[in-house]
Amino acid sequence: MSDPAVVLDDLRSESNDLDHLVSELSPGQWAAATPAEGWTVAHQIAHLAWTDAVALVAVTDPAGFTAEAEKALAAPYSFVDDGAAEGAALPPAELLARWREGRERLLRALREAPPGSRFPWFGPPMSTASMATARLMETWAHGQDVADALGVVRTPTARLAQVARIGFRTRDFAYGVNGLTPPAEPFRVELTGPDGEVWTYGPEDAAQRVTGPALDFALLVTQRAHRADLALRAEGADADHWLNIAQAFAGPPGNGRGAGGAASSAGAAAGTAPSADASADASADASADAPAGPAGHGTSAADVSGDVPRRAPAHDASPGAPLPGGGRP
Repeated sequence: MSDPAVVLDDLRSESNDLDHLVSELSPGQWAAATPAEGWTVAHQIAHLAWTDAVALVAVTDPAGFTAEAEKALAAPYSFVDDGAAEGAALPPAELLARWREGRERLLRALREAPPGSRFPWFGPPMSTASMATARLMETWAHGQDVADALGVVRTPTARLAQVARIGFRTRDFAYGVNGLTPPAEPFRVELTGPDGEVWTYGPEDAAQRVTGPALDFALLVTQRAHRADLALRAEGADADHWLNIAQAFAGPPGNGRGAGGAASSAGAAAGTAPSADASADASADASADAPAGPAGHGTSAADVSGDVPRRAPAHDASPGAPLPGGGRP
């Protein structure tokens, strides 16, 4: 079991970094197109604010969340876009204030939740740590969309460990949404973090292996970069295939971004946008939250964390399908 407080600290730091990136933008920059088709920078922030608001309802008002879930079921292919569009129509200062207030209220509610709490979601119920990890993954992924739109190269932090863990735990989920049977054999993943530390997942003696920079793995599993642009290496046919279908968010599979536009570890070395100090590495309590299949709206697949990096097919994942966590691929 991971300590929710550590994950929540990481979530706050990730949110603050993105806040710093957008806080001084001009109206024209707020309207800049991002790699997610039809979404501007304002849509990305509005989506995060919308998901935080829905997550807060799940944490503080389970009955109220049932009503939110019913709305999602009534409009499964539009409710995420509708929520983003509503927020994106606000003046940037008002949208920014809404996002700031909402994420702080969610953080406070999660910190005050009794130990062992589980919250309803669009997929299986989630623990405090899983909800926080899902929000962190989504904040990081949509932050990447914003950075790409602005031409900014972000400095990777140790918080990528949260995204990497979800990416590893969603292996079987990725096979399932592609209509495939997951390999029976376990995989080993060895990733090099920003500070040179190696993060490992899976049995050491596994024949199927994936190695490379943690940043590149995070970009791959959130479908923010094409595999051809990343320095990931697979050993074994099954591991090689997995890298072609990996996704850490719920919803149907998509085509992801095309080759040639990755914010990979090679580019990050030039870091033009320094990040805040990363919190200590922590793992989410994903094991208890693993989804039985594609969650239904904005969820990270492993613990059905509750994320959903939103993307259109040409850039990330298929459009429309709701994901437990707050967005579309």
